[in-house]
Amino acid sequence: MGYKSEDEIKQALGIESWRNLSKDKVIRLAAMMPDMGTEVALKVVEQFPAFRDLAGDAVDAMKNAHESTLSANKESQEYVYLALQDVRETLKGELDKDGLSWENRHYLIEGMRENGRQVCQKDSENKKILNGQLKKVLLGTGAVVALGVAFVGGKVMAESKDSPESPLEA
Repeated sequence: MGYKSEDEIKQALGIESWRNLSKDKVIRLAAMMPDMGTEVALKVVEQFPAFRDLAGDAVDAMKNAHESTLSANKESQEYVYLALQDVRETLKGELDKDGLSWENRHYLIEGMRENGRQVCQKDSENKKILNGQLKKVLLGTGAVVALGVAFVGGKVMAESKDSPESPLEA
């Protein structure tokens, strides 16, 4: 196990006390859980009587950040597509003019093809960005859920140790 004490964990998180644990550091804490001994993990989790609220706030913060990113991305995409549409309209208008040489027509058609490639490329880039954002949100949410499971599991284990009718003793 990597972390043998609460102090080591606080130092790794860059906090002086558990009161300084911010929402973003809760996610880091959850990611660190597998590297903690059981006793240390239980002691850490015991520090959070309002864990559910903190975890809920962390998930809400991730959701809001994700929605904000999606909104900004959508707006940016719309501007790019409008600009590319303007270019196509201009090229189309030029193609409709009489008296163009074959070379000029060929040049304008190639411009339209390049514009189409740019639209496809931008769409592919956008899908990669959205996929990356989704993975980050899922990872963060998974970390918070993992911390919740550790919390609940630790509490159940602690309660079963205190209970004289523990199923392990029967």
